[in-house]
Amino acid sequence: MATSSIPQLQPNPKSASQRRIMLFDMSVGGHHPAYIQHLIRYWGENDLPGHMDVVVVPKFLEQHQDVVELSQNYQNIKFVPISTQEVDYLGPWTTYIKRKSRALREWTLLSRYATSLGSTECLLMYYDTFQMSTVLRRKLPCPFSGIYFRPRFHYGDFPQCPLTWKDQVRNWQERLHISLALRHPQFKTLLSLDQFAVKYLQEFHSRAKIVHLPDPVQTYPKIESKVDELKASLGIEPHRRVFLLFGVLDSRKGIYPLLEAISQLPPDICQKLCLLLVGPIDSQEKSRIQVKIARLSALLPIQIVAYDKFILDTEIQSFFDLSDVVLAPYQRHVGTSSILIRAAVAQKPALSTNYGLMGKWMENYKLGISVDSTVPTEIAKGLTKFVLESPEKFFEPSLAKSFVEQNSAEKYASTIFNNIG
Repeated sequence: MATSSIPQLQPNPKSASQRRIMLFDMSVGGHHPAYIQHLIRYWGENDLPGHMDVVVVPKFLEQHQDVVELSQNYQNIKFVPISTQEVDYLGPWTTYIKRKSRALREWTLLSRYATSLGSTECLLMYYDTFQMSTVLRRKLPCPFSGIYFRPRFHYGDFPQCPLTWKDQVRNWQERLHISLALRHPQFKTLLSLDQFAVKYLQEFHSRAKIVHLPDPVQTYPKIESKVDELKASLGIEPHRRVFLLFGVLDSRKGIYPLLEAISQLPPDICQKLCLLLVGPIDSQEKSRIQVKIARLSALLPIQIVAYDKFILDTEIQSFFDLSDVVLAPYQRHVGTSSILIRAAVAQKPALSTNYGLMGKWMENYKLGISVDSTVPTEIAKGLTKFVLESPEKFFEPSLAKSFVEQNSAEKYASTIFNNIG
């Protein structure tokens, strides 16, 4: 669809005396609502000067009314949904070509809204999408900063990350692209969620500032009675050790290798284990997952509890508090994971992938047991260790606490607002 097919926006003259920051995010699920919520709360509670516009797709307003309602407490924060015509204009993410096309079109919308709103600076809430547009030196009406989620060009320096030749080629390409992108004359600050990538990014000697950005988790007071009530409502049998897999349950999260690993466990181990699956099951994979769960439950004396619902941010931590071990068997996942941070908040060990940044976190902060999560046998060995031995044996509380403090929601928001605007 051509750019001319979407309605034209009228420019809004900028006020030289007032900053007007635009958050731009065309995604809806995962971390996106929480990341925006933390910024709204910090802006409002600290009474920051100027105005903040949050440009999102209409679906965001429908699914995250709690975040929208929070913004309504502050006069200088406004959600700005794009039109349904503009949603159609962006197109889907379904194929490689369509993803690249959509990414370029998102930049077009970004520029149009920055002009219309009179933005003095834009914050790209998922910079990775916009890397090609910055390489191409496409212009905006104002400076911009961005949150960089998935740098992996430095993974070859992680000893637990052996790379194939395809990985090496891809990482070389990524290094080249980001070095070119950082030369964009309007690029102000690159906020990297991977602290280990910062020193490599700084070697490019760009005019943009490179800053490590904490991966935020909002903590809430633990209420023991609420945790006990939740455990009882889920019907978890008291003699079992609870292994929690949290989030959208799909192949990326490692649900299939995990279920295969459980099928390899002997009955005496299964009798002591409760697998707690919390979060919406991917609609395209639901029937396959349900069949596998039913088969395991029929063949082995294991308890599997599936809580197939979206969980509000204020309710998430209770599931971690009631668990004994948190599972994070991601499949060669690139970037951060709030799952490990939430496990550390609850002072619970994790059974995690040893790949990439997650593997590095596990090693540095002694957060539990890390394995090659693409191999079910390795997952099964980890599960067995946690059942036969005290989970606390594999966990260092003081390092976990330090890890949590580094990734607080307040540090995340203050880092952003101290480096933009």
